[in-house]
Amino acid sequence: MNRRKFVQLTGLASLATFMGAAPTRALAAAGPPAAGTRVKSSALDELTVEELQKRMAAGKLSAVSLTKHYLARIETLDRRGPTLRAVLELNPEALVIAAALDQERRRRGPRGPLHGIQVLIKDNIGTHDRMATTAGSLALLGSVPPRDAFLVEKLRTAGAVLLGKANLSEWANFRGSNSTSGWSGRGGQTRNPYALDRNPSGSSSGSAVAVAANLCAVAVGTETDGSILAPSAYNGIVGIKPTVGLISRSGIIPIAHSQDTAGPMARTVTDAAILLGAMCGPDSNDPATAESAAHACTDYTRFLEPGSLRGARIGVGRALFGSDRKLLRLAEAALAQMKRQGAELVDPVRVPKDPKLEEAELEVLRYEFKADLNRYLASLGPEAPMRTLKDLIEFNERHPEEELRWFGQEEFLKAEAKGPLTERAYLDALATCHRLARVEGIDASMEQHRLDAIVAPTCGPADVTDRVTGDHGARGSTTPAAVAGYPGITVPMGQVFGLPVGLSFFGRAWSEPRLLALAFAFEQATRARRPPRFRATITDDE
Repeated sequence: MNRRKFVQLTGLASLATFMGAAPTRALAAAGPPAAGTRVKSSALDELTVEELQKRMAAGKLSAVSLTKHYLARIETLDRRGPTLRAVLELNPEALVIAAALDQERRRRGPRGPLHGIQVLIKDNIGTHDRMATTAGSLALLGSVPPRDAFLVEKLRTAGAVLLGKANLSEWANFRGSNSTSGWSGRGGQTRNPYALDRNPSGSSSGSAVAVAANLCAVAVGTETDGSILAPSAYNGIVGIKPTVGLISRSGIIPIAHSQDTAGPMARTVTDAAILLGAMCGPDSNDPATAESAAHACTDYTRFLEPGSLRGARIGVGRALFGSDRKLLRLAEAALAQMKRQGAELVDPVRVPKDPKLEEAELEVLRYEFKADLNRYLASLGPEAPMRTLKDLIEFNERHPEEELRWFGQEEFLKAEAKGPLTERAYLDALATCHRLARVEGIDASMEQHRLDAIVAPTCGPADVTDRVTGDHGARGSTTPAAVAGYPGITVPMGQVFGLPVGLSFFGRAWSEPRLLALAFAFEQATRARRPPRFRATITDDE
């Protein structure tokens, strides 16, 4: 029996065992918010990758014992306890991989900083193993791509332990209107560990929640617009959306090639920098990575200096700040802290904020989604039951109670109606995106004011999860860098009634080293991250 057939036959059964429920309707319904849970702290909570490595080097920990620790914590918090629903599937080979890495460490020493470190990856990132890659959809349950995604190959080479697949907003939240972030037909509703009735944002919901709740050391998400940065901010962690092309997209279920990228999610800037260095570099299967040969770095930690804000010119993107008074107070405090650290603020600077940009972006995404997804599905081979976007639409129509109960597939239908990428409507929309976001947007402001970065709050605090009418969270500051294909980093900035909010640094293409330096300096000056308390809801004591 081949690997694909094995996973297809065992997928439903293993999923039911993991989640403790039947693999269809019981999973699709999130159920009422769990009561607040007192979670017993562990000596391993909040430890950094460097600290874990030191303990393994000293013989106080091993890859096997650390893997067992995270598996037990997932059992306690994800399956039971507050039932976070951050993890879709565990890697049945995780302990075997960990044992082999322990043996290698004893014989030859560690490969690098990720040797024996547990990583969760978003369920739209392909693995050719005993796990499925489904984008959270029941339509792809049991689907095993013909090879690992390039970034997965890189992580395996670095010695990481792939712990499992993280839940996500189904199809990376590009399926229907009035969707609820963090919900997938396969995994149900992911919960925010800071207040269980609050949304985790998305689409990298499970990756963010797992990192925040210490279910893994680090995680990998993907972003088209906000899908790494927003859930990182909602869950009080660091997220990096790299320049498009720094990390290969080959083997990742796509939305749109002009904006898609994977990126690291971690509790500290240093850990995120370590993970970024392990994943980036040229890949012949992704032409966008060709330029990365001149920019990729295997060790981004060398740019992390606490005094990096001194003398930096920081543009303040006021148009992206929103109007929430509590958020604005935190943002002003963050700006004051940067000034105390020696930064020179240029306040305000012009940032891309134009309805025409958002309209053009959506047009581009619909065209590229159809073309890119059809290409991905075709790559799964003749045995794959889903070969086109049209097949997925028909699957959802045949399974409305499991897939369409909470929201529809309007974006699928609009994308399916689009023609080829040679059509004038697509080419004009793409040109508009690049002009407004790059030439007249980020590039113009940074050139005019000689900026190192632009800053703005990533987004507001988490909104209440509402499966009836969908997401209510205010739009954040992620769109300019996303549409431009430029990098952005979010760092915890503080809390509003116990709910985390983040500050984003973004800049021109390939500016990851400088952005990391600034984000690290801000992180070290503020130490704003607070671990979650797994409350049922926000309370008056905040």
